[in-house]
Amino acid sequence: MEIFSLHQPLISSQACTFGKVIPLSKPIVGEAEKEAVLRVLESGMLAQGPEVAAFEQEFSELVAGHHCVAVNSGTSALHLGLLAAGIQSGDEVLVPSFTFAATANAVSLCGAIPVFVDIDPQTFNMDPSAAEAAIGKNTAGILPVHLYGHPANMPAFKRLAEQHGLLLFEDAAQAHLASIDGNAVGSFGTSIFSFYPTKNMTSGEGGMIVTDDGEIARKARLLRNQGMEERYKNEVVGFNNRMTDLHASIGRAQLSSLFDRTERRRKIAERYNQQISTVETPYVAENVKHVFHQYTIRTDRRESLTEYLQQKGIGHGVYYPIPVHRLPSFEVNVDLPQTELAALEVLSIPVHPLLTDEDVEEVIEVLNSWN
Repeated sequence: MEIFSLHQPLISSQACTFGKVIPLSKPIVGEAEKEAVLRVLESGMLAQGPEVAAFEQEFSELVAGHHCVAVNSGTSALHLGLLAAGIQSGDEVLVPSFTFAATANAVSLCGAIPVFVDIDPQTFNMDPSAAEAAIGKNTAGILPVHLYGHPANMPAFKRLAEQHGLLLFEDAAQAHLASIDGNAVGSFGTSIFSFYPTKNMTSGEGGMIVTDDGEIARKARLLRNQGMEERYKNEVVGFNNRMTDLHASIGRAQLSSLFDRTERRRKIAERYNQQISTVETPYVAENVKHVFHQYTIRTDRRESLTEYLQQKGIGHGVYYPIPVHRLPSFEVNVDLPQTELAALEVLSIPVHPLLTDEDVEEVIEVLNSWN
């Protein structure tokens, strides 16, 4: 059984004029997921039941045992996580512009103001020096994104947060099992993960708020469930952002294979790094574990390369072609030169664990034959 994403990059995998197509991404849903869904359907407990609680407990083992609160999407996790930690109207939150719009959207949904910060050109993540320069009197939080599965420099951001009395967050939507000096991504600040179909693991749709603060976890649980822990005793104005047991059961099934699938991604990336010679391959810092949600190359001849990959049937996509600060929903006048350049040069190629060794070899041969 396959689930196909409605989200499309700027350049999607389309049929070439001959031969097979190697897709950019391909969600994996097999017998374990089917059995899990059937188990829930037969139980009659479909919404916010024991599967959700079990998924939260099992996921916490990946993030240093921190509190986990499951919700219906990664965007909901961002929104409720920010609110539960104390972000409010008028606050400013530092965010990268080189990412998906949901990061900044969540800040705005709290009534707060996203302040866009430039990136480190090697990791594509928010630059700590640029973040420090952007701190102002209304800055309340820092929200780095672990883009493509490479961890942001959380030790540096943690120091900044402590020095300036700021809340620290992590958008780990693309970074399941990533780590820094052996410390799990998601364990540094109030964090979120996404389980969208094309992420490194999926629950069909869903998200997780992660925190080591019991009070933040309690507030998040209130906010996801109409403001109540006990039925009809609403303590605050909340949302209906619950995860269903159906989705949680899929997530639990996916956890059992996440480690193996992640290692497959890493091995494919290692082979690419060693053998691709015509483009700039991804940088990986020595102290991190990169989990390669995307394998993202750089070239100043992207249009030529995308046309060539299209002809050869190699899936590809641009994440992200328009910096968030230039989207009509924000349109902020700010100078972010590294962000602008990355948006013109990045291109992602297939790295998902369903690739065969022959697929990987074909991708390498095609890249190396381009000139």
